[in-house]
Amino acid sequence: MLTAIAAAFLGGLILNLMPCVFPVISLKALSLLRHHDRPAQARAEGLAFLLGVVVTMVALVGVLLLARAGGSSVGWGFQLQSPLVIALLILVMLGSALNLFGLFEVGLSVQRVGGIGGDRGGLTGSALTGALAIIVATPCSAPFMASAVGYALTQPPVVSLIIFISLALGFAAPFTLISFFPVLAKVLPAPGAWMSTLKQGLAFPMLGAVGWLIWVLERQAGSAALAAILACCLLLSFAAWLYGMAQKRQMMGRRHWALHSATVVFLLLVAVPLLNLNATATPQNSAETAQAAAAVAWTPQNVEAIKGQGKPILVNFTASWCITCQVNDRTSLSTQAVKAAMARTDTIYMVADSTKYNPDVEQALSDFGRGGLPLYVVYPADGGKPVVLPQVLTPNIVISALDRATEHGKKS
Repeated sequence: MLTAIAAAFLGGLILNLMPCVFPVISLKALSLLRHHDRPAQARAEGLAFLLGVVVTMVALVGVLLLARAGGSSVGWGFQLQSPLVIALLILVMLGSALNLFGLFEVGLSVQRVGGIGGDRGGLTGSALTGALAIIVATPCSAPFMASAVGYALTQPPVVSLIIFISLALGFAAPFTLISFFPVLAKVLPAPGAWMSTLKQGLAFPMLGAVGWLIWVLERQAGSAALAAILACCLLLSFAAWLYGMAQKRQMMGRRHWALHSATVVFLLLVAVPLLNLNATATPQNSAETAQAAAAVAWTPQNVEAIKGQGKPILVNFTASWCITCQVNDRTSLSTQAVKAAMARTDTIYMVADSTKYNPDVEQALSDFGRGGLPLYVVYPADGGKPVVLPQVLTPNIVISALDRATEHGKKS
């Protein structure tokens, strides 16, 4: 248990370096720059960020454990198997980008013009940033983390909760600790007009996350869902623009109720495509797309029927929302060297897709002691014990594993 706690904490630290968290890191960086000359406020926001991460993690784990207790073999990142959750994340990311661009501000009032990022609003914003960070971190699985999460999901609820909280503490530690060391402020430039430019520049990683999530949604739910989310994005952007104009009028002491009313109307209209998202979705079977180049479609039954018949089997457990999976596919599995090795060793390649909830995939992850993606398994040609490959692949790792799996078959 202590090993799993330590691995979870270390995995949480490394998770900050994974690409899925980069857009939200920009928000954390902006917060540090904004308050680097006020150490007390920086410490308070660091603690608020920590609280947001931990509370959100506890909520996610609670839902996860309840689902597993009800018989569902769900794992890390389970919420991203829902098109509705993906759509909501898209809108949150888009709203954050529009806010960074200055289209509207949060917490602006006539009595406190320019007080954005004040004590109360700043703490709330930091907590919400922590919540968003841990949600968007779930598509990634850092080194040391997968084994800890896999272990946690096989333990009693209290032990599972402790391990996941350790993961959250590791994830929040860098930003929280930095906020407690005002000496770092000496290396930061003085506040000025450049911060406004930086704030707008940091909106682009958020837009990049929006584009990625829209791609995932289209893979999950098809062209109808794509049309729905694009309509939502347009309506949300228009509502943000109206709200920004209302704020400007408020600053000048002019009436703004009509603009506020129009903003509310357009925000309500955003909900219309969202409510119909699942009803109009026509899922794109990304497993079929990925398996076009595979010899055999993955199912537990197919693996049992084929293994031990003189051919190695390579199973790729993946999902469209798993960024690490996509990187491994492009840098290793799709390379000519690996394809040539598969042909030379007569390997049967299978893809187990978890873009949408697949109970067989979730059960397989649990059987291998993994709580999330990616997972790569090589079955030796002689039907021996399957080998689990590292989460971060290189062509040499895959080729060596296939050669060893073939040698087992020849020896037998």
